[in-house]
Amino acid sequence: MLSKNKIKYIRSLELKKYRKEEQVFIAEGHKLVGDLLGHFPCRLLLGTDKWLNEHPLIEAEETIEVSREELSRASLLKTPQEVLALFEIPHYEWDPKIAERSLCLALDDVQDPGNLGTIIRIADWFGIHHIFCSNGCVDAFNPKTVQATMGALARVQLHYCDLPAFLQAQPKEVPVFGTFLDGENLYAQELSTNGIIIMGNEGNGISPQVAQSVNRRLLIPNYPQGQTTSESLNVAVATAIVCAEFRRRSLNGQKEQQDITSGLYGLQR
Repeated sequence: MLSKNKIKYIRSLELKKYRKEEQVFIAEGHKLVGDLLGHFPCRLLLGTDKWLNEHPLIEAEETIEVSREELSRASLLKTPQEVLALFEIPHYEWDPKIAERSLCLALDDVQDPGNLGTIIRIADWFGIHHIFCSNGCVDAFNPKTVQATMGALARVQLHYCDLPAFLQAQPKEVPVFGTFLDGENLYAQELSTNGIIIMGNEGNGISPQVAQSVNRRLLIPNYPQGQTTSESLNVAVATAIVCAEFRRRSLNGQKEQQDITSGLYGLQR
């Protein structure tokens, strides 16, 4: 039996204020809950009898069997699925030298929960494990953001920080990339396997304060060049394009190195 107080508590977590107080966030649905279980401590799990019977080894502080009607009263989704869980919000420490040896993302005041969730999912796909968010970014544990990640939160660490200060603290040799309408063609520039890629706010792009730290200005060119097209790209779409090109270059570089090694081995035989 799911009490009214429990339903009220769960639904209050739609607001950042209560998520911050309780240090928990909501996840709903088979795939999302399944991906997050085992990565974050689970405070509460609501499941139908069918779902619980199919997952008998679930570890949660409290598990409640609910009917579909009870679940619909607690759920934030228009079409609730068979399971809802509350997980503890993670807090990560990061190595200040992380960008010297790996590729990271930085987000400058990204506001839309769906955009942030999609960017987290993109980062996961392209093997980027750290995202640095300005304090003005939307909360990564907003229910809409969490749903949009499709479980990628289990593999990507988000760090909220004073973004200008974080960037200014980077050594000069760390490449800091940013996307601008007056940047250099992405496909003609030298890209690296380490550094920081900055993506800006949906309406204003990268702020002047953050832009001061950019030492590689990039442009995603439209096609055909010179023809009037849309003014700009959605920030999540732009992130996908940029990350794909960085990883494509990395794969090509690995293949070239393998070809060189194979050639040298052939000469030695």
